[in-house]
Amino acid sequence: MSCDIDFSDIAPYSDEEFPEKMKHLVREPEFERVIKSVMPGVDYAQFTSQLLSVKDKNSFQRIIIRPFLERLEATTTDGITIGGLENISRGMSYTFMSNHRDIVLDASFLNFSFIKHDMPTSEIAIGNNLLIYDWITDLVKLNKSFIVKRNLRMIQALEAARQLSAYIHYAINEKKESVWIAQREGRAKDSNDLTQESLVKMLGLEGGGSLGENLMGVHIVPLAISYEYDPNDYLKVTEFLMRRRNPEFKKSQHDDLLSMETGILQYKGKVHFQLGKCIDAELEALSEEMDRTEYIKHVCAIIDRSIHSDYKIYPINYIAFDEVNNTDRFRDYYTAEDRKRTDDYIASQLAKVEVTDITDEERDYMRHLILSMYANPLINKLAVIEDNLL
Repeated sequence: MSCDIDFSDIAPYSDEEFPEKMKHLVREPEFERVIKSVMPGVDYAQFTSQLLSVKDKNSFQRIIIRPFLERLEATTTDGITIGGLENISRGMSYTFMSNHRDIVLDASFLNFSFIKHDMPTSEIAIGNNLLIYDWITDLVKLNKSFIVKRNLRMIQALEAARQLSAYIHYAINEKKESVWIAQREGRAKDSNDLTQESLVKMLGLEGGGSLGENLMGVHIVPLAISYEYDPNDYLKVTEFLMRRRNPEFKKSQHDDLLSMETGILQYKGKVHFQLGKCIDAELEALSEEMDRTEYIKHVCAIIDRSIHSDYKIYPINYIAFDEVNNTDRFRDYYTAEDRKRTDDYIASQLAKVEVTDITDEERDYMRHLILSMYANPLINKLAVIEDNLL
C-alpha cells in the first residue's frame, strides 16, 4: 500500500531529522529542569553531549532510554516481565492494543521488554492533550511516538481519524514498524478495561479494503498490562471525588503533569506484559454480512476477552475482590501478611488525597473506589473463565 497523505504533523521524526531536533531539544530550559528532576545528580553538560552523539531513534532508545528504564525498573518496581512472545513473529509488524494504566510507562516498559529480548521496538500512539509544551512534542517524536489528535470538531475529527488510520496502515505495511495503541482514549480510572468502538472504527477506515480486511491489515495483538500497584490510584480517587462534588470538574494541565511524574517515579511493585494471539484468524471467521455496528462490537469483544483472560493477578487483587464483595472466596490466595500489606498500602495512598473537609462518608467512598480498582481486573478475568465454561 502506497500512501500520499501528509503525516508530518503526527509521525515520529525521521532519522534524517533526528540530529537537528535533538539539538533543539537540549537547549530547552524546561527539558533540562525535568532531566535534573528525574535523574538527580546528573551532569547535564555530559548528558547533553551524549544525547547529541546519538544519530537516530533506535540508537536513542537503546543508548539513552534503556539505561533510564533500567534505573526505573530497579528503583520503582519488583521486576518487569513479559509473556506470550511466542505469539508474535519477528518478521511481522503488529498493532499492539493494550489496556492503559500509566500515561508514560505502558508503552515505554513494553519497548524496554522488547529491547531486553533483542526485538524491534514499536512506535507509540500518544494523545496531543499530553503535549503541553513544544519540547514534549519533540521528545516523544524523537522516541518513536506518533500523535493522536483529540478534542476536535466533528469534521476535523473524521479527517484526523482517517489520517491516523492511514498512518498506522502505512507504518505497519510500508515502514514495517509495529505500533502500540491503548484500547481506549485515556486510562480506565476504575481499571474496568473495555475497548472503545471508535478506536476499532478508526483502524478500519483506511487500508483499501472492507472493514474486516482493513482490520486484518494492521494485525491486532491484544496486550494485557498488569501493575501490582498503581502509583496514580490516589490521584484517580481524587478525580472521582472532585467530580462527585462538582460534575463540571475538569483536570488541569498540572494534574496531567503530576500523573505523569507520579507514574514514572513512584513504586509499582511487579509489572507484567502478556501478549495475546493476533486476532486475524478470528476476524476472518466473522461474517462481514452482519450489521457494521454488530461487527465492531464483536471485534471489541474479541480484544477485551483476550486482555481480560491474560491479566496477571496479584494478592492485592484477590484481597480487594473479597473485601468489595464481602466474601472470603479467595482467602487461600493471600496470607495475613499480604492482607496487612494491602491495608497499609491503601491507607497510605488515601492519606495522599489533598482535598479539604473530607467527610467520613467520603472516606468510605474513596476506600471502596480504590478497592474496586484492584478488584476489577479479577472480576473481568473471572467473567471470561466462567463464560468459557458455559
